[in-house]
Amino acid sequence: MKSTIFHSARHSASRATLAGIAALSLFGAGLAHADVDLAKSSVIATTKQMNVPVDGKFKKFSAQLNFDPAKPTAGSANVSIDTASYDLGADDYNKQAQGKEWFDSAAFPNATFVSSAIAPAGGNLYRITGKLTIKGKSQTVVVPVSIASNGATQTFDGSVPIKRSQFDVGTGEWKDTSVVADEVVIKFHIVASKK
Repeated sequence: MKSTIFHSARHSASRATLAGIAALSLFGAGLAHADVDLAKSSVIATTKQMNVPVDGKFKKFSAQLNFDPAKPTAGSANVSIDTASYDLGADDYNKQAQGKEWFDSAAFPNATFVSSAIAPAGGNLYRITGKLTIKGKSQTVVVPVSIASNGATQTFDGSVPIKRSQFDVGTGEWKDTSVVADEVVIKFHIVASKK
């Protein structure tokens, strides 16, 4: 029997995967040489459990970024996200998301994104290509990002879909995508100071 907590755990895991990917992609999009304002920034992973959207958020991450809008192709990003910081709003769900069937945070404490290319896509839009690694599994992802300047800050917004199954997030009975969907959408809003 699958309990409500079990279903929530599925959501947590999927969310965690999404959040990790989102954060990585976001930073890969171009937060270089900037201090990220965590209080104003968010990385949300949305999955569907029995077709109902469920959101989760990562609270800890770090990034080494190098991005100049005047020379976007010369930019680079190296992002690391603490998978144990994934928050679904309840300790029980968070612990399940950290477990072996989902993030396995004890064995894989960090999810990473390392950019390989940044390309202008018209106006304030960019496409950041890079390697996303979660739970020891890597995939090349392309993240569309919009960048806006406002005074001393820059804001990076975007979203990217990923499949949790490609990263072994949700194993065992959670591998079944009929209850917790395979697709996870990572949405990010990053605010950083210009340097």
